[in-house]
Amino acid sequence: MSSTPTPGPAGPARPVVVGTDGSEPARQAVLFALREAQVRGVAVRAVRAYGSGHEDPSDLGTPVWPRTSGEPPTHLHDVVAREVTDSVEELRRQVGEPFVEVEVHCERGRPAQVLLAASQDASLLVVGSRGAGLWGRLALGSTSTEIVHHAHLPVVVVPGEPPA
Repeated sequence: MSSTPTPGPAGPARPVVVGTDGSEPARQAVLFALREAQVRGVAVRAVRAYGSGHEDPSDLGTPVWPRTSGEPPTHLHDVVAREVTDSVEELRRQVGEPFVEVEVHCERGRPAQVLLAASQDASLLVVGSRGAGLWGRLALGSTSTEIVHHAHLPVVVVPGEPPA
């Protein structure tokens, strides 16, 4: 699923970067990014941060194994990358043709930092919002809020589902 962006008149087309962690808000963000990339005729870079070393909402779906050091198991990267690849491929088929090329990028670290670094050459950064509200931002920090305040490119925050 990796790709090389299609060259355009001013050089390579800049991808749409999307943060994903397997949550429903992240799935909605990936769907948005895939559709936007179709319109723009560019690739998508699906980014997953994991194992940031502190309790982080984005680590909720990360497999956990007992460990003796502060480092995650060496095969954790492969497990996370496979989960992201499978999830994004499912959503890519759901969106349909024309199929968008997707590159999966998984890195250990804080989600906002990993996403901002991975979007240095991007045209757009897309993230989902869990809707934790003010208390959630104060208690846990908010990846989407941090990204909006530190981004060097346009950002789309795809809202979570409204409360029932």
